[in-house]
Amino acid sequence: MGASRRQVFALFLLLAPAVGCHRGVRFENHVLSKPGVSYRVGELPPSWERVKLSQNDLAWYLEDTGHALSVNSDCQEHEDAPLDVLTRHLLLGFTERLEVAQEKVVVDEREALRSRYRAKLDGVPVELLFLVLKKDHCVYDFTYVAPLGRFEDRVRDFEALVHGFRSERAS
Repeated sequence: MGASRRQVFALFLLLAPAVGCHRGVRFENHVLSKPGVSYRVGELPPSWERVKLSQNDLAWYLEDTGHALSVNSDCQEHEDAPLDVLTRHLLLGFTERLEVAQEKVVVDEREALRSRYRAKLDGVPVELLFLVLKKDHCVYDFTYVAPLGRFEDRVRDFEALVHGFRSERAS
């Protein structure tokens, strides 16, 4: 793995807020279940390697390119923060942040905020795509990280992951 890919992977490890340990977490047939929440995500091509990280419900990485994806849910009692505030929280630790685009979209019958940024972490330039939504007392965030200039290479995979999202009854 090249130095820049290692840096992007290190960046990926820091991306999402901690949501607790992985005790009681299952992921089968594209459905993640953990205490208090269950949700389905879209299918990814087999080239994506799933990695288990304590700060992510789900995470995948492409070692040959440095692209990364993650999905998180937080169903703890929290203030009803607006989607843009929740998105800005995902940018903590990044410098030289530049908002490229932001739009409201509908995901699983709820308004979501889709935000694209260019930023740096420890001097490593990356392109980021976030999607944040609230449903059934939970906040869900999806993150796509691409090496600078490689955003379009795998953004369709991110879209497929999001397109397949459905919250389900928690067990």
